[in-house]
Amino acid sequence: MPSAYKRILLKVSGEALAGDHSFGIEPPYLQRVAAQIADVARTGVQVAIVVGGGNIFRGMAGAADGTDRVTADLMGMLGTMINALALSNAISRQGVKSKPFSAATMPSVADTFTARDAKLALEEGFVVVLGGGTGNPFFTTDTAATLRAIELECDVVLKGTKVDGVYSADPMKDPSATRYDQISYDDVISRNLKVMDTAAFALARDNAMPIIVYALDDEAGLAGVLEGRGLSTRVGNPG
Repeated sequence: MPSAYKRILLKVSGEALAGDHSFGIEPPYLQRVAAQIADVARTGVQVAIVVGGGNIFRGMAGAADGTDRVTADLMGMLGTMINALALSNAISRQGVKSKPFSAATMPSVADTFTARDAKLALEEGFVVVLGGGTGNPFFTTDTAATLRAIELECDVVLKGTKVDGVYSADPMKDPSATRYDQISYDDVISRNLKVMDTAAFALARDNAMPIIVYALDDEAGLAGVLEGRGLSTRVGNPG
């Protein structure tokens, strides 16, 4: 079954790339994620990816330990670039061309992000992997994902996590938590459901950008989620 989407923005958390570990990148898991992305790209769907950096360094945690917040967030941005380079390379090894971009200027590492250049790369068949968050401190990579999806005129944001959707509580801590098949932006925000931060959901709501939350290791894979198979939660306007 073909995907209903022509251009997607996939948000991959850094913690997800760590696999079963608490730090770093687990190579077999990285390759599985890259294979799923490559399979979708081969169908003609244009894929942009925003990666987090929590498996390397999390800015808010660093600030809590005494590092000033701006410095901590800059360190986190560098962590996302490590992940972006690793994921882009893993996708290329699957036989699908991929290009990394950075929101922070580092020309010897990756092209500096502009919506124009990233759109052109997508149209030329590249999977684009976006590191560096928004390029500014105090903004999460969830907000960066929503922002880039809007800038790149994507059809949907897919948030790949370790859980298979949005729950009424953390399912890792509360076995009785309820998973939602669909939920509105306002309900997510008012209930403080933290699968993404409030700013990301508010930006998506104000620009009518739907969000699908699913588990990166879902048996149906990314293609299955795009086709409506597998478990996920759709966040959007009702109706």
